[in-house]
Amino acid sequence: MALKKIVVPEFGDVQTITVVDVFISAGDRVEVDTSLIALESEKAVMEIPSPFAGVIKEVLIKENDTIVSGDLIALIETTDSGNVDVGIEETVEVAADDSSSLVEIKEESLIFHATPSVRGYAREHGIDLSRITPSGPNGRILLEDLQVVEVQDVVKEDPQTTAMPSDMQVLDPPLEDFSKYGETEEAALGRIQKISGSHLYRSWITIPHVTHFDEADITELESFRKELNGELKEDEIRFSILVFIIKAVSAVLKEFPLFNCSLIPGGEKILLKKYYHIGIAVDTPQGLVVPVLKDVDWKGIREIRTELNQLSGSARKGKLAIPDIQGATFTISSLGGIGGTGFTPIVNGPQVAVLGLSRSYQKPVWDGENFIPRLTLPFSVSYDHRVIDGAEAARFCRALANHIEDLRRSLL
Repeated sequence: MALKKIVVPEFGDVQTITVVDVFISAGDRVEVDTSLIALESEKAVMEIPSPFAGVIKEVLIKENDTIVSGDLIALIETTDSGNVDVGIEETVEVAADDSSSLVEIKEESLIFHATPSVRGYAREHGIDLSRITPSGPNGRILLEDLQVVEVQDVVKEDPQTTAMPSDMQVLDPPLEDFSKYGETEEAALGRIQKISGSHLYRSWITIPHVTHFDEADITELESFRKELNGELKEDEIRFSILVFIIKAVSAVLKEFPLFNCSLIPGGEKILLKKYYHIGIAVDTPQGLVVPVLKDVDWKGIREIRTELNQLSGSARKGKLAIPDIQGATFTISSLGGIGGTGFTPIVNGPQVAVLGLSRSYQKPVWDGENFIPRLTLPFSVSYDHRVIDGAEAARFCRALANHIEDLRRSLL
């Protein structure tokens, strides 16, 4: 028998993270890859698996603890020899930003949970944290909580203000008693929904969204896709339409650099990015996650196909690594496999644009003599109107349609 240590794995740039669940107790027998604890950042929840099989002798962390890489999770008695410090070899899914660094602020016997950026914003704008009703997980104060208070103060000073409609000042309006109309039941949101909800809300209320709708004729592209798939062996990964669209998007982003930038706080400058990392929204049993394909402009469609398949599979199994979800400059959300004729995706700040793909359909097109069926792909692009105007968005969508319809353009 040997007593070994299980420690928190290396999180890269992430300094601290919060324990949201502890699945083990002293005396529990675990196998390799048994989930030990669940950790939370503002954008993701991940479970830490055991690197050993054995019996848990002592658990050294608890729920709501804020931990860092190298902290001791538990002691485990195994049949292996030796007594060594061992962490988790496989990294886990977490977003690397200062929002993961949760701290406690003690003020007049009160404890406020907030991130360094939120605390800095409060100091800069003279906001008393004791006035704030937190809306984040585990009572965390979010940036939009401070912004709501600012809007309320503006409205009090000038009731005629049009800064924001009054019905947007309340994050959680009270519910009436719906049980008087019939049977009701409460159900908890999944972890990913709870974590991503605040980020989506912040993007929605802080980014002036506009959505442009367009479509592309993918008749030839679909024929090419089927031809390629027909040449593959039975066990080889098939090409999806998304693979070709990812390649087309990277080429169009080079033509329209505003769609691959971020607005610098203050609203006077933008940060242009000279790399092209595409986030792909993946539907998983746990909720929507967005792994990132890196440097797609340098990759061929076969490499994109393989990497997309690997990342999607890891996402559905909850096995994404830290680098897998970092660094996206533009996002694609595809609902074509499910259905729908169009939708308005939410920009994932600090990105400034997102592409939504809907279900393709057969459309009759007049060729001068007859109507002929053409396979048509509807798509939509939501964008930050502070950075991108409507004319530029229309040009971007037309260029994207042209690249999709003739993928040779993406090789130029």
